[in-house]
Parts: sequence; C-alpha cells; structure tokens
Amino acid sequence: MTTNSTVTMDTIVSLCKRRGFIFQSSEIYGGLGSTWDYGPLGVELKNNVKRAWWKAVVQKREDMVGIDAAILMHPQVWVASGHVAGFSDPLAECKSCNHRFRADHIEGNRCPDCGGELTEPKMFNLMAKTFLGPVEEEAAVVYLRPETAQGIFVNFENIQTTTRKKLPFGVAQVGKAFRNEITPGNFVFRTREFEQMEIEYFVKPGTDEEWHKRWLQDRFNWYPSLGMRAENLRLRQHGSDELAHYAKDCYDVEYLFPMGWSELEGIANRGDFDLRQHAQFSGKELNYFDDEANERYIPYVIEPSAGADRSTLAFLIDAYREEDVQSGGGQTEKRVVLKLHKDLAPIKAAVLPLSRNPQLVPTAKEVHSLLRENTDWMTQYDDAQSIGRRYRRQDEIGTLYCVTIDFDTINDRAVTIRDRDSMEQERVPIDELVAALKQKLG
Repeated sequence: MTTNSTVTMDTIVSLCKRRGFIFQSSEIYGGLGSTWDYGPLGVELKNNVKRAWWKAVVQKREDMVGIDAAILMHPQVWVASGHVAGFSDPLAECKSCNHRFRADHIEGNRCPDCGGELTEPKMFNLMAKTFLGPVEEEAAVVYLRPETAQGIFVNFENIQTTTRKKLPFGVAQVGKAFRNEITPGNFVFRTREFEQMEIEYFVKPGTDEEWHKRWLQDRFNWYPSLGMRAENLRLRQHGSDELAHYAKDCYDVEYLFPMGWSELEGIANRGDFDLRQHAQFSGKELNYFDDEANERYIPYVIEPSAGADRSTLAFLIDAYREEDVQSGGGQTEKRVVLKLHKDLAPIKAAVLPLSRNPQLVPTAKEVHSLLRENTDWMTQYDDAQSIGRRYRRQDEIGTLYCVTIDFDTINDRAVTIRDRDSMEQERVPIDELVAALKQKLG
C-alpha cells in the first residue's frame, strides 16, 4: 500500500461539500462571501475538536475553570481594550475595478486583479456594528465581539470570588467572534464569523515568562496528541514589529496548510494590560490579594488562543490520504481515507448489511440499535450500493470501524469488524460487539 500525502485546498473543499462536512452559507441564494455552514459530519468533527480541547485544558486540570460570556457587551469594554481606537487594517481600493485589499498585503500601488491604480490606504476598523433596542442611533450602537477574551477579563472578579481559586489559575471559553475582514479567504481559514477556543491564565508578575514557556509546550503538544503530524507544525516567535500593543511576547503555533505556513494558535504574554485598562475605565478594582505574600497586585495574563475552525480545517487536511491498494481481483485502485484520531472522527462505527436482502436487514437494524443505545458514539447505518463502495465511502469520511452483517450472521450471530486504517477484519459475536468496540476505542 502506497500513500500520496499531497493535498490541495480545492481537494478538501470538494470533499467537504460532497460528503457533508462544510457547505457554502446561503448557497441557494448565491452564497454570502466567506461564510460557511457545517453540515452533518462537519458539526460532529468540529464539536469533537472543541470537546477534545475542553477536556485537555479544563477537565484534566485543577487550575482551570470555564465561562460562556455574552457576544454583546457594553461598548465601553471595547474602548478600554483598545479595539475602538486601534483594531484596524489599512484598506486600499482599486480605482478601476473597485476591489478592496489590505494595503500591507500587496506590493506597489497597482491592483493585483486588474492592474489599476490603488487609492491611498485608509484605516478600516474590523469590528462589526449593530444596534441594541428599537432605534438605530449612535447611542444604541454595540459591537459583535471581535474576540472572546474580554468577556473573561471583565468577569475576573466574579470568577475569582465564586471559585476561590488561588493564583495561578485560568479561565477557558469557546465562542463565536466576528471581524469585518477586508480580505477573507482560504476556505474556513479566514472568515468574518468564526469560533475561538481561548484561555486567559492569570499569574503572579515575575512568574509570567516561565508560565508562558509552559503553555507554549502544552499547546504545541496538543495537536500531535490528536494525530497531527509533527513535521507539519512549528513555533514562530513574533518580531518586535508585529507584536500587538498589549503583548509582552507572543508565539504562533503554525501549520503547513496548502497555502503555506499559517497561524493555528497564538500564545501571548499580555502582561497586566487588560485588567489594568478595565479597572481604569470601569472604576472597579481588578486586582488579587496574595495571602502568602501579604500583598495585592494586578495579575499578568498568558493567553493561548486557538481557532476552532482553523483547527478543524488543519485536522482535516492532515488526516487526508490517497492510498493505492490492491482490490480483490488483484488490481490497484485508489482509496481516499481520512485518518482522523479516534477522538475526532465524526462517525465511530457504521453498520453495513452485505445487501438489502430481507434476511439481513432486520439483524442489521438490531445491531445498529444495539450500538446507539449502549454507547455515546455517533454511528451510521448504510445499505446503499455495493459493500465495496460503502467501505470506500466510510473511509472517505473517517469512520473508524465498519460492522458488516452477512449471511453467516443469521446462523452464528456474529458480525465482521473492519478497521479503517489497516482494513483488517475480525469476527465478533453480536453479544460481544459493544465491548469489543469500546476496547478498541479506549
């Protein structure tokens, strides 16, 4: 068996549409630029990514708690955070075709699309505005949050008081954010509506650099722990000219996407900027009393911030394989398979009767009910087309195990489990099927 690991973004986009991972949003109306809907398989995969992240950073740690803050926040939050004044990109527009570009992403003064002359760059704020209440006036303006972090910072006192956590401790959140990007693209890599998986980890000043190093290693290791190939990952430190205004230091976990090395997750040392700003603008004290040191101070913050959409896309790309395998007749054929980690695969087991023969279908339905009722996995029943085509279809969506019901099943009450990666088959009694699959899935 030989493997071709080269994959283009067009290949992934086609797979996602064909198999129900990701669809163009509002497609029947021509779509809406850079907005995407997660289909039946895509929502399972993305939920599994978020679940694996939450398990790693909250459930398995004693120093972490979670929060789910509102998307709409008081407008002063974004004044204090610096987003109203400084969350901008330089925008240039072509005088001929009227296409718009980020000025810092193009060279010269010519349009990349038609060669026309570009206007002088103007700063464009990336926050999306809306109105709260019945009147659309300046006093009613609120923003769709451009990040989830501020919801944690403004709740620092509430969280610390109610959980009684001692420093160092962190707060995790998964949620939607919105940025009015000038040049979104590359499928779900850069969109105007996206989902973040963020941590704000509060530490004593002076210990921040050590904790930054720890989180760098923890977060970098998370991706290979879920099957991502280490050679496709790297850490890159931000140069002094690209650090955010609040950052003392920052690294990106980068993945080798089809379009090149690009950010998967940022891990920043934000210092005490955020709590200090919100204390100043709100008039509330946002500090911490250290019992051991008998002193009060504003904690420093380490922020690992990952994109749920980017992570889902990266896991999809990394799992994609095209393999040359030997068919039953000795011929070589191509097998497309998503070798997703068992924790991420949307479908854990598919039940396949050998055919739609009336003798097989009742037992196949019985087996499918057995799996649904006795596990918490997503399963699938598939009886359309030949068994070979169904194996290939399940391989292409990353299904871990296929459970086949054949004519011998009627007599021996046993089924065949086929492994996705090795394609090896094992005969198991129906009464032992759940236990056998649970053992395989850990």
